[in-house]
Amino acid sequence: MAQDIRKLFENDPKVFKDKMPKGHEARFLRKLDEEFPVKTHKSRFTFLNIAASIVLLIGFSFGAYQFFGTGEVETPVQETVSRKSLGDISPQFKKVEDYYLANINLELSKMKVTPESKELFDGYLVRLDELNKEYTRLEEELTQSGPNERTINALIDNLKLRLNLLYRLKEKLNELNQSNNKLEAAQA
Repeated sequence: MAQDIRKLFENDPKVFKDKMPKGHEARFLRKLDEEFPVKTHKSRFTFLNIAASIVLLIGFSFGAYQFFGTGEVETPVQETVSRKSLGDISPQFKKVEDYYLANINLELSKMKVTPESKELFDGYLVRLDELNKEYTRLEEELTQSGPNERTINALIDNLKLRLNLLYRLKEKLNELNQSNNKLEAAQA
């Protein structure tokens, strides 16, 4: 059924002998233009369309940056002044603050709480929370009144006290575990 087009043209030589009548191409183009006229529709507002597109693109980009860039949706915030910390005063104080905070977090992560020691641990955590609130209050004082020796010493003392409190908790937990181990060994 399917035929090779080359064989078809070899068998019918008149296809190549016949020439198109004069003006055929012009008539064809005219009919083509009548059926599909070329529309040259120039918009009067192309400049405004481009400008509006750019404004929308910038607006969407800014909105996406605000939403995805910070990782959180902005909510109305009450007027709060950012608090200064020891690290904002000088690099040396930043090192001191980082040292104490890192050790505090390290000691907390090392704590092994058992059901027997949970009550003791919770009592120490309440005291740590009080010290943390006091530290926040001292930072606000530092922000409002500016750096002074009394506030800086109080901030450092607060950090020292929190770390010492964790060391005491660690000792108490070890003592409790040892006494429980001795009690279990005596019962066995």
